[in-house]
Amino acid sequence: MSDAVIVGAVRTPVGRRKGSLAGVHPVDLSAHVLRALAERTGIDPGDVDDVVWGCVSQVGEQSWNVARNAVLAAGWPESVPGTTLDRQCGSSQQALHFAAATVLSGQADLVVAGGVESMTRVPMGSSVAGGMPFSPAILERYRGVEGVAADSPLPFNQGVGAELIAQRWRFSRTQLDEFALASHEKVAAAQDAGAFDPELAPVALADGAKFSADEGIRRDTSLAKLGELATPFKADGVVTAGSASQISDGAAALAVTTSEWASRHGLRPLARVHTAVVAADDPVTMLTAPIPATAKALRRAGLGIEEIGVYEVNEAFAPVPLAWLAETEADPERLNPRGGAIALGHPLGGSGARIMTTMLQHMRDNGIRYGLQTMCEGGGMANATIVELL
Repeated sequence: MSDAVIVGAVRTPVGRRKGSLAGVHPVDLSAHVLRALAERTGIDPGDVDDVVWGCVSQVGEQSWNVARNAVLAAGWPESVPGTTLDRQCGSSQQALHFAAATVLSGQADLVVAGGVESMTRVPMGSSVAGGMPFSPAILERYRGVEGVAADSPLPFNQGVGAELIAQRWRFSRTQLDEFALASHEKVAAAQDAGAFDPELAPVALADGAKFSADEGIRRDTSLAKLGELATPFKADGVVTAGSASQISDGAAALAVTTSEWASRHGLRPLARVHTAVVAADDPVTMLTAPIPATAKALRRAGLGIEEIGVYEVNEAFAPVPLAWLAETEADPERLNPRGGAIALGHPLGGSGARIMTTMLQHMRDNGIRYGLQTMCEGGGMANATIVELL
């Protein structure tokens, strides 16, 4: 029986908005991780059947199929195709799912999955470009629903959704700020221990410097400082910029094939893509779908939550992983052990592959058999992936 395995995973350090990666074109950022992936795994780029790339704001520098452009910028053979997809924040996690399905079906032997987002150079929301993505039929369906702004061109708002989650699960401002602070502390500890180093592909910058470490971490933050921040989504709310993911730049890539093909070509599988699902939930609250997606993945995998050794739940907003914990009754010690997007940042289209790369490294370092990754997505969706260490 065939399977889908990951034989390589690499990412750039994540840059702050207007930070170290601000001068790097997103195509070149993508090309950088493609080259690094080939160098570290030893794969021949000419053997790659397709590059499936996630990117959310597909306009300007991220338009015209950034995946294909990345292949060309990387210097890979012109025979290597590429396609770009948008499943919002889960785009590169979905790219992994498509890559796994493609090699499992026998339609390809080797697929590279990943993604990019330069939120400095292509700001979030750029693809709206003055248009209205929500048709009259959608607006009519949700007219009068709490959390829907009738007078806005974008009536569904993730920040408002995060406030609705906090309200529903009764999370206090202090709980959210404590979770945010813990994220920074975890990232600081992992960075100081060199835990991220094996997964990083440092980026050479135009000034000759080398960008080699995630720069979103705020080592000087505290509960007192977090407590001073405004609540932009609701006057008497609890969600702040401090308990939300950072706007960031970055890219990541994964090489996916079958065990048979890997063996024939001398590649060592890191992990098997055990189970891959997608689910959807209320598009107004928007951020709760990781809960049904996790249940669906565990059901299909025939596993219990207690059998999973690490959980990566994207920290889009602190209420998201906290609600997930409350509903799944998972062990909080296994959640985002090296921190998450609140401290590391969230380069939208690249985050799924970034998180998987980090989770795989943690699993390898600690001998963890099963890991589960899930992340909320615009429109009220979520991908969930269970991988098995090999």
